[in-house]
Amino acid sequence: MTKPLTEKEKMLQGKPYKAFGEELLGDRQHAKELVYDFNELRPSEIDKRNDIIRQLLGKTGKHFFVEPPFRCDYGYNIEIGENFYSNYNCVIVDCNRVSIGSNVLFGPNVSLFAAGHPLHHDLRNAELEYAFPITIGDNVWIGGNTVVNPGVTIGDNTVIGSGSVVTKDIPANVVAVGNPCRVLRAITDEDKDKYYKNLRVED
Repeated sequence: MTKPLTEKEKMLQGKPYKAFGEELLGDRQHAKELVYDFNELRPSEIDKRNDIIRQLLGKTGKHFFVEPPFRCDYGYNIEIGENFYSNYNCVIVDCNRVSIGSNVLFGPNVSLFAAGHPLHHDLRNAELEYAFPITIGDNVWIGGNTVVNPGVTIGDNTVIGSGSVVTKDIPANVVAVGNPCRVLRAITDEDKDKYYKNLRVED
């Protein structure tokens, strides 16, 4: 006889699950304690902040910088690569895997929502949720006030414009912006000489 899946196993497999069982609630409470400690440290206590991030997240690179305040649900579902930088008010609802590559920049108020709720109210009232992985490639810049929804992959070297709502996969090497977020254009070698629109580095 097959052993029934736990709510945590359902969550990580993208199946409907209930979030307020003892195991998941306990995991979130543990993460909240660490997040609270992180957010209450003085600005000068960078090493202490980084130690907490290493305890909290499933995997980190050697070098990273997360500006407080920061929020997440579990922490252990989040992986960040080398040279990750997150500006103020980052929120990661990591009810499934959230994989972030190397040399990734987040503007202020970036939110990654791996979790969601069913459309029909009967299912929501039954306390069912779902969660799908989010994957962000290397060398990605996500502008401030951007929301990334469940199940989205953002390709390497891509820039997401401020205020975007990313509901579908975005390919590598593009600028994408909007609600819903759409590809605006490709990033090419001509962009190497420009730091903002048509302003050139040497000017």
